Amino acid sequence: MTKLKEFCKKFFDITFWKFILVGVANTLFGTAIMFVFYNVFHLSYWISSASNYFFGSILSYFLNKYFTFKSRTNTGKTMVRFVVNISVCYLLAYGGAKPLARWIFSRASASLQDNMAMLAGMCFFVALNYIGQRFFVFKGTQKEKE
Repeated sequence: MTKLKEFCKKFFDITFWKFILVGVANTLFGTAIMFVFYNVFHLSYWISSASNYFFGSILSYFLNKYFTFKSRTNTGKTMVRFVVNISVCYLLAYGGAKPLARWIFSRASASLQDNMAMLAGMCFFVALNYIGQRFFVFKGTQKEKE
């Protein structure tokens, strides 16, 4: 049981809470874009959800690089990993959320199904993205903890 405690202590440290704080700000920003694009401009599910992550990822990269992970690594190096991580997380999260929402809300309208899929996709994305950024994008690039 001590290994589990050690893992939890390391995984849910101050870096995790900073990531959550940045995520809240970024989620508000990106969610507004996504739902306005879908419900006001009547753009498709994929364009609306992708716009969330395109614009939100720009904000997220810089906030997480300098605030959350305090990375001193060359921006080009981490930027490539960041783009790969965001892309994989997006495709897995939203690609899985859409058929799941269609199945769960099969009797609802396509619009409701898509809105529920976007909400579920957001949740899946956050979990996958944290793991990817912490253990792939910024792994080994963090400033030594004081």
